[in-house]
Amino acid sequence: MSDNRLSVTRAKQGLCGTLSVPGDKSISHRVAILGALAEGSMHVQNFLCSEDCLNTLRAMQQLGAQVELLDEANAANFCLSGTAMSPQAPVADIDCGNSGTGMRLMAGLLAGLPFASRMYGDASLCSRPMKRIIDPLALMGARIEAQGRKPGCAPLSIDGTELQPIHYDLPMASAQVKSAVLLAGLLAQGRSSVHQPAITRDHTERLLAHFGIHCEISADGLDIALEGPVHVIAKDITIPADISSAAFWLVAATIVPGSDLTLLNVGLNPTRDAIVHVLLRMGADITLMPKSNLGEPYGDIRVRYTPELKATEVYVEEIANLIDEIPVLSVAAAFAAGTTKIRNAAELRVKESDRIATTAANLRAMGANVEEFEDGMEITGGAALHGAVMDSHHDHRIAMSFLVAGLCAQGETTLLNCENINTSYPGFAEHLRSFLS
Repeated sequence: MSDNRLSVTRAKQGLCGTLSVPGDKSISHRVAILGALAEGSMHVQNFLCSEDCLNTLRAMQQLGAQVELLDEANAANFCLSGTAMSPQAPVADIDCGNSGTGMRLMAGLLAGLPFASRMYGDASLCSRPMKRIIDPLALMGARIEAQGRKPGCAPLSIDGTELQPIHYDLPMASAQVKSAVLLAGLLAQGRSSVHQPAITRDHTERLLAHFGIHCEISADGLDIALEGPVHVIAKDITIPADISSAAFWLVAATIVPGSDLTLLNVGLNPTRDAIVHVLLRMGADITLMPKSNLGEPYGDIRVRYTPELKATEVYVEEIANLIDEIPVLSVAAAFAAGTTKIRNAAELRVKESDRIATTAANLRAMGANVEEFEDGMEITGGAALHGAVMDSHHDHRIAMSFLVAGLCAQGETTLLNCENINTSYPGFAEHLRSFLS
């Protein structure tokens, strides 16, 4: 197996034992940004050393933050010294790589700083929509120009200025847009608030509280407000394992006969754990073992092989908090009796790939029955899957999802263009090999 081309065959035995997946991607981005703003130094443990998160950390270093490794053998643990709310102008353009989260969140911060900056990324990132964060930031007075070949796309040129607080009604359920406005609100004078049409992941709000910044959150969780400007004080943090990365093994252990796998210290944030609840609804044998409910809740997850999965319908209110896991959930659906319905998920079309099209095409290539819609798909399970050579379209979640499918397929399954797995899950190929050896 090479980084660009990964192959698997049917697993000869169950996935058993314990596994630690890397730190949470969403939290790592936010820790890098808020820690870089903070006054003082903080110990960060279990940071996700993926290409995406390291690009965000490097960007913060360009703004004046300092990083000192605590252990030369483990880059996930380091001391982060912030800028005391006074970042410096970057001397070069900021490379966000493949990270939409990094670019969208940093845009909120950079818009309110007293200097000019420019962010760019790879071809995939420069094809993804940025107007969704440019519009609310412009209402705050931000001066952002999208310079991409496609309208409203990166590179982004930002002429930092003093921002005004706003109330913004999000047109879509997006934690990235919400967070961009809240991060900009840290620098604005007065009350900034957002209303979201559905609950989205709340890592930004939880981390603001961790750093001592008060967010006013409505009883239904749909309205969030803060008063700026704020002063961030550094505070040590340990990042839980990423449930989106754990999701691949949750599905794998559910469908591979004989499996009994425990995933350690996984984030159990209720705005992120929809994958667990949907799999439980399908009959999966999953046991949660919480260890802490403070800050970011986390715990161990035990999952055992389920011989008789049943189809389900994914509810509209689950989509926002399941969006990253839908490709691998679709793999589980291919092994479930009945037809699994996934709709209201048009956001998948503007991810690293068009994940509706790529998921449907790859499922069909393996022999699954799939009907594709503009906003989702229906998967009728039960067909015997066979190996195939498939393109991941440089999409890390597509690559990992179909390597999981290959563990239960006849023959060899090969995914091409897999190098982007490292944007979210460095070490995935090694973990996969360990179960096949």
